[in-house]
Amino acid sequence: MLSCNKLKKLCKERNISTNELAGYVARGAFNRDKAATAIKNWCHGLLKPIPTTEDVDRLANGLGVEVTSISQWKSSYRYAPSSARKARLVTDLIAGRDVQDALDVLKFEHKRAARMVEQVLASAVANADEGEADVERLYICEARADGAGRRLGTKTWIAKDRGKAHPICKEASHIHIIVAEG
Repeated sequence: MLSCNKLKKLCKERNISTNELAGYVARGAFNRDKAATAIKNWCHGLLKPIPTTEDVDRLANGLGVEVTSISQWKSSYRYAPSSARKARLVTDLIAGRDVQDALDVLKFEHKRAARMVEQVLASAVANADEGEADVERLYICEARADGAGRRLGTKTWIAKDRGKAHPICKEASHIHIIVAEG
């Protein structure tokens, strides 16, 4: 996946305009004007249209860098059986750290969400390894936990006084981790 921040930074460092890069990315029905618009979107953080691996290869060729230097890899755990508030405590611990350091922190963390975050991080590292990145140089550029609503199959009630009942709501979360080489 293309790292928008790294692309923008490299364009500024090398003084390359979006029109110059559009010549490298243009192909078939994706003409030079559409390519220039897409590169402007990518520099502003919008991934529309979604860049393909071929686009990332052509951008790296146009910038004169390796593909891994403008790439990032992500992994997510959707509907994790933990509330977003509890998972966010763990993701805040590892955000911005080196991958090996984060794995060490998660190994000794006693919260239940730490195991889930550790699985997601291991998956993101495996994705980066598949993309031929240097695993020793990876760091976590983004780690977040978003709310996913009530977990399925947890709609229960607890009895209260005078025949009343209160719902028990067990929450779920989406855990997202993005690693990059740096």
